[in-house]
Order: sequence, then structure tokens, then C-alpha cells
Amino acid sequence: MPTRLDKVDLTLQIADKKEYEKALEKWQLRLLGLEQALRNSARSVIIAFEGWDASGKGGAIKRLTEPLDPRGYKVYGIGAPTPEEKRRHYLWRFWDRTPGTGELVMFDRTWYGRVLVEGFCCEADWQRAYEEINCFERQLTDAGTLVLKFWMEISPEEQLKRFKEREASPFKKWKITADDWRNREKRSEYVRAAEAMLAKTDTKDCPWHLISAEHKWYARIEVIKTTVKELEKALGKIPTAAE
Repeated sequence: MPTRLDKVDLTLQIADKKEYEKALEKWQLRLLGLEQALRNSARSVIIAFEGWDASGKGGAIKRLTEPLDPRGYKVYGIGAPTPEEKRRHYLWRFWDRTPGTGELVMFDRTWYGRVLVEGFCCEADWQRAYEEINCFERQLTDAGTLVLKFWMEISPEEQLKRFKEREASPFKKWKITADDWRNREKRSEYVRAAEAMLAKTDTKDCPWHLISAEHKWYARIEVIKTTVKELEKALGKIPTAAE
């Protein structure tokens, strides 16, 4: 039976570079106007990225931040918790990084590591985490924070291609680690964990946006477009200079 991830159409793409650049400029301009409106509002925004290693999370974040005033946003890359963080509840390090009024925060990996990564907790804690996470997100939205959650989906064949490209590039070699290869070998277990996560944490106020990331240009535009449309719902449409 097809899973939700199976249903993501990985054939979607933007093949023409000029078309991509035109779309990128259009949506980045609209995003810039929305950042300025956000700063003067009573709202705040969290954009959370999960997905496969090498699925383009960093590339999408780069295109999101390119047009923005750097004073208006923060980006947090989330790795394994530090010894100090392990002494506290796992959500503490995320509460500590939530945005204030008028701010935008992006997470490259998130609190969903609790239910996606083996070894962080026992089975009972793992199962309890779903409701804890839903409660965490509900508290954020009740306080006026827009929470956007993106899952970046790619095929195992495309992931392998990107892994090899990273290993061959002196500028990208730092992006590939032994953990990435080890995680790839456990893809089937990771799929099961991801499907459970989607089923239990896809809520009305914090739905998951599944992004077809097999083709990088398409994925980047889809992330920015979705972000703009959700921000426009929350803040109201902001005209750009072109309009």
C-alpha cells in the first residue's frame, strides 16, 4: 500500500534556468515585503525543515534568506544535543530558540529528531513524544507564531548521486559524513519512522508540507512559494514594487 511519501511526485521539475530565475526573483521579492510586514506585526514565524540527508534543506534555506534583512531572521542548524542539553527536557533547546514578536526563525533539523533518530530515548518516551510535540506546536500557534513544517523528499537513487557529488567536491566534502552513509543503510526504518511522524503530527494548525525535492530548482521555488502564501494568509498580501 503506498505511503504518503510514496505519493510525492518526484518528476516535478523546472527545467529552464531562465524560468527558474524569474520565479525565484518573483517569490523572493514577495517574501522580502512580508519580512518587513512581519517586523511590525504581533506575529512570529518558525520554518522547520526535515527530510533525507542531501535532500536540499540547506539550499532551500539559502534561497529563503538571500533577499531578507539579516536583522530579521535567525537560522539554527540542529545536531546531536550537547551534554548540557541532555540534562534538560529535549524541547528545552528549541524553546530557547523560538522567535520573539516580529522575528523569523528557521531550523535545519528540528525537535522531530526525537521520533526520527534512533538512540535518543526508549520506546515509551518515543511514543509520548508525539503528543508532547503537538502540544509544543499548539502552544506556539496559540501565542501567535506561524509554524511551517517542510519535509524534503528525494529518491534513494538521487540521494546516492548527491552523496557521490559531495565526496568528489572539495567545496562540499564537509557535507558528507560516515553518519550519512550509515543512515542511508537504514532507509526502510527511517521511512517507517517518518510515516508515523506524519500520521501523528500533521495537525490543522501545523500541517506538514511535503516537497518534491528530486529536482533542486523546483524544490526551492516550491518552498519559497509555500512560505509566501502561508505568510500572506497570516499577515495579508503585501504588494511588491513590480505590482
